[in-house]
Amino acid sequence: MNKKERVYAAIAGKPVDFVPCGFSLHFPPEKNSGEAGVQAHLDFFQETDTDILKVMNENLVPNYGTIKAPADWACIGKMDENTPFIHTQLEFTKEILSRCQPEGFTMGTLHGITASSIHPIEAVYGYDPVRTLLTEHLREDSQPVLDAMARIAEGMCSLAHGYGKAGVDAVYYASLGAEHRWFTAEEFEKWIAPFDKLILSEIQKAGCKAFLHICKDGLEMDRYKGYNDVCDVVNWGIYEAPYSVEDARKLFPGKTIMGGLANRSGVMVEGTVEELAQAAKDAVARYGQTGFILGADCTLPTEIDTGRIRAIAEALRESR
Repeated sequence: MNKKERVYAAIAGKPVDFVPCGFSLHFPPEKNSGEAGVQAHLDFFQETDTDILKVMNENLVPNYGTIKAPADWACIGKMDENTPFIHTQLEFTKEILSRCQPEGFTMGTLHGITASSIHPIEAVYGYDPVRTLLTEHLREDSQPVLDAMARIAEGMCSLAHGYGKAGVDAVYYASLGAEHRWFTAEEFEKWIAPFDKLILSEIQKAGCKAFLHICKDGLEMDRYKGYNDVCDVVNWGIYEAPYSVEDARKLFPGKTIMGGLANRSGVMVEGTVEELAQAAKDAVARYGQTGFILGADCTLPTEIDTGRIRAIAEALRESR
């Protein structure tokens, strides 16, 4: 099996020669866009020798204007593939794909509806305050906020189809909103889930596998019970949320699980190369050879020795 074949087999729950793996990181500002960003992605994939090349997305929904009250969300306009931040991300992706190993499994990053809705004003308020602001505005007068979120979702669907036309194999959808400290379960089901499901379904319609990443801690994973038909792989903070792989396999029957290593603590950061390689083998022994992709709970820190990740890939090959 080559890398692409191995990942597709894992997604389908079919036998693999060994468990595939994929890791990604937020490249530093001087290496996250343009030619430097392209080369950083290519170097990282080659040096780590993993199975999945994930194209990071630092092209976020921009600031369209001041938002202090629910009515102010009207400033956010319509978006499509020609909207600058979407167009820039697609051109960036195409350049990476044109120069990467053809046998690699490629994946684009798409920030989900909650993240994309706060990005325009996150720099103004800060992360926690803007999460609170979004929740408060939806509770105060939901319609203008939901109208803006619908326009954002339309843009994300355009990005999904753009990724498909560019030729990626999958899209990594970063979902927020299941943390109990902001939305209630009822609010999540009413305000967030419909947009999540819409965009995930468009990822699949675009011919891409949908990797559902459930971000942050304090999660109520049961909120995603109805997502099974619109995702192919599920990834979440195994080391942040009190939710085991076994529990997730019940919640998402038939779906492949990605994870197994904490991204910013424990062996991934503090262990020796030998300990890291053993942790990879231990994860496979625990979670099985079928329907599993080894990865981190989330994106890795900006700086990490690529040799450490390569040791993981080599350990998996040795464990076949």
